Amino acid sequence: MGIIVQKFGGTSVGTVERILNVANRVIQEKENGNQLVVVVSAMGKSTDQLVGLAGQITERPSKREMDMLLTTGEQVTISLLAMALQEKGHDAISFTGWQAGIQTEARHGNARITNINPDAIKKELCAGKIVIVAGFQGFSDVQQITTLGRGGSDTTAVALAAALNADKCDIYTDVTGVYTTDPRYVKGARKLEAISYDEMLELANLGAGVLHPRAVEFAKNYSIPLEVRSSMENERGTIIEEETNMEQNLVVRGIAFEDQVTRVSVLGLRNELTTLSTIFSTLAKQGLNVDIIIQSTTSDNKTSISFSVKTGDLEDTISILEQHKSVLNYEKIEFESGLAKVSIVGSGMVSNPGVAAEMFEVLANEGIEIKMVSTSEIKVSTVLSAEDMVTAVDILHSAFELSKEVAKV
Repeated sequence: MGIIVQKFGGTSVGTVERILNVANRVIQEKENGNQLVVVVSAMGKSTDQLVGLAGQITERPSKREMDMLLTTGEQVTISLLAMALQEKGHDAISFTGWQAGIQTEARHGNARITNINPDAIKKELCAGKIVIVAGFQGFSDVQQITTLGRGGSDTTAVALAAALNADKCDIYTDVTGVYTTDPRYVKGARKLEAISYDEMLELANLGAGVLHPRAVEFAKNYSIPLEVRSSMENERGTIIEEETNMEQNLVVRGIAFEDQVTRVSVLGLRNELTTLSTIFSTLAKQGLNVDIIIQSTTSDNKTSISFSVKTGDLEDTISILEQHKSVLNYEKIEFESGLAKVSIVGSGMVSNPGVAAEMFEVLANEGIEIKMVSTSEIKVSTVLSAEDMVTAVDILHSAFELSKEVAKV
C-alpha cells in the first residue's frame, strides 16, 4: 500500500456535481489499494468573490485579515468533499492547513512553507481514513493563519507528498496535461507525455500556468514524481520527473508566454561596482521580483540599467526607487508598458548551438521587434510588444515543429 497525494483545483471542485465527481476519482484510487491525501482549492471563482467582498469595504484591506478571509474558501471545499466521501461509504476527515501541520514563514499573502509535521495526517491514514487538506494555507510560528500566494494549493500538495514520503503526487486540473504551449492560443499545441523538472520549472517561471514554480521546486528537491492530468477525462497526463526518455530528440520542448510586462529603465547611475547590488537588494527587500536585466555604460562613464517587472508591480517599483533616490544616485526613471515575454524552453538547447539565432531570425522575418533578451542553458526569453505576443508564439511553435509527433526512445 502506497501513499498518493492528489490535488484538485478550483475548476475541478467548482460545483457540487464536480465535487461528487472528484469523490469518485478519489475512491477509484483508494480501491487500487493506496492511502489517499487529497488537497483541494476553493470552489470555482469563490476566492475572487471573497476578494470582491473585501473591496466593497476597503480599498486597502490588511493582509492579515485577507488571509483570514480567503482561507475560508478552501474550508468550504474540504468539508463538502469529506461529506461526499462519507456519503459514498468511505471514511474521510478534513483538515485546515494548521490542523495538517503546515508551518510557514510569518508573512501574509505570499508565505513560504518552512516545515510540515505530518503526524496528524499519518494517524488518520493508519486508521484507514481518506485525509482531505485545505490547500493554499498554513500557520506561522506566531500562530497566525497565512496563505501561500498564487498556485499555493499545488505547493501544498507537493510539500505534503515530500513530508509523507509519498509514492506520487497527481495534480488534477481542467487540462489533460502539459502542452507544448497554451492550446487556447495555438491550435497545434500538443500534450507532452513527459517532461523534466528543470524544463517544467522554466516553463512555470516563464508564464505557463499549469503548475506553480514552487510546487515544481519541491518536487525536484525531494524527487517526487508528478503527473498533471484531467479531473474530467480518465486518461494519462504528463509525467514530470528528473530525467525523461520521452521525446529526447526535441530541441525545444515548449513555449511559455505572459503579458502585463513593463520595462523599467534607471538612467544616469554612477558606474560603481555596488550599483547593481544596491538597486536590486532595495527592491528585493520589498518583495518585488525583477526579471530580465540589461546594463549599459555611456561615454560619460554613467551606467543605465533596464529590467522587467510585472505591470501590476510598476507603481510600487517606481515608488521604492524614488524613496531611495538619494542612495541610488540616478538621474531619472523611464518605463514602457504594454509588453509581453515569449520564451522557448528545452534541454536540447545545451547541445544544439544556434537555437537563439533561429528564434531571433523567425521573429525578425515576421517584423517583430525584440526589446530585451535573457538566456540560460535551457531557455531563451524575449520581451516584445504585447500586440505581437500571440503571433510570436504561433510562428515559433511552427518553426520548431512542436506540433509534430516525434519518435520515442
